[in-house]
Amino acid sequence: MDAVRLIATSRRALAGGADMPEMMAEVWQAQALAQAIGSRLAVSGPPELRGEALGLTELAGRGCGALDPPVLDPGDLRAAQLTELDDARQTLLCLGGLLGEVGMALVGMASAASDETTYWQCMEAIDAADESRDRVLEMLRKLAAREEVLPGRTEDSPTGV
Repeated sequence: MDAVRLIATSRRALAGGADMPEMMAEVWQAQALAQAIGSRLAVSGPPELRGEALGLTELAGRGCGALDPPVLDPGDLRAAQLTELDDARQTLLCLGGLLGEVGMALVGMASAASDETTYWQCMEAIDAADESRDRVLEMLRKLAAREEVLPGRTEDSPTGV
């Protein structure tokens, strides 16, 4: 499935989360998806993005590691459904929005946490989501700079990657 569609699915699921365990599962899913997108960009994305994409992979992995992994059927893991990443810029724009929403959801969960363990898990995951979003913003800046230097070069052109 296309990255942008998976991100939209994650955003809807995060917005519709009803209770703390469901929200934690959606935050974990979003971080896992960011990790998969970072990995895909690090391997086959534009060369200018590969270092930042690798950093995104590591940071999003840290976000997953801060939270208890949810019990999911293998088919429910959105990150595993990632098959296409057609437009790096659009994907990064959408991913930045998702990571911002993840951070806000985590702040709400940390505020409502009834135990110290959950509170600190949320705090660590907030930090990872914030740093991941910073990487996404840096990749968007690099794409914009690339477009200024090479006008007319597009993601879809044979020399665009």
